[in-house]
Amino acid sequence: MKRSNITIFHAGECDRKKCTAFKLEKQKKSKIVYNINQIPHGAIILNPFSDKSVSPEDKHFIEKKGIVGLDCSWNKVSSSAKFFSLTKYHRSLPFLIAASPVNYGKPCKLSTAEAIVATLYITGFKEEAKDIMNGFKWGHTFIELNNELLESYSNVKTSSEVVAIQNEFLKEHEK
Repeated sequence: MKRSNITIFHAGECDRKKCTAFKLEKQKKSKIVYNINQIPHGAIILNPFSDKSVSPEDKHFIEKKGIVGLDCSWNKVSSSAKFFSLTKYHRSLPFLIAASPVNYGKPCKLSTAEAIVATLYITGFKEEAKDIMNGFKWGHTFIELNNELLESYSNVKTSSEVVAIQNEFLKEHEK
């Protein structure tokens, strides 16, 4: 996969100094767009409201068209509905824990970089995922913290299998 295949639709709602999307672009690991029409058609769009989880079966879509992340405030994500009507290739991420300084330890509150890395890792682009995380002081922590889940998710084939692993993990860790 070429790095140019990582596109981030930026909603302009964050602190630029803390924004992982801007850091990815500065490191030439992604392209930021501000217009929905600039999003590549057929790419996997990371959508927290999608019923289908990212899984290894998405690898060929990512190889051909790439990944699109949404960089917006978690408090305003539901107001970005127009973003979520772009294509049929929407995917949510399974349960993972944030490692970024802003949301460290919070379940499912991943930074844009973490979401893209999780997608790459799960779909078999593990070296690229690690390379991207090397650009962040805390990057290795994300993969270490979630290693067991990331490996499990990447070792199955379908979205339903990823969700089954997630549900089993959550069931085992209920208090």
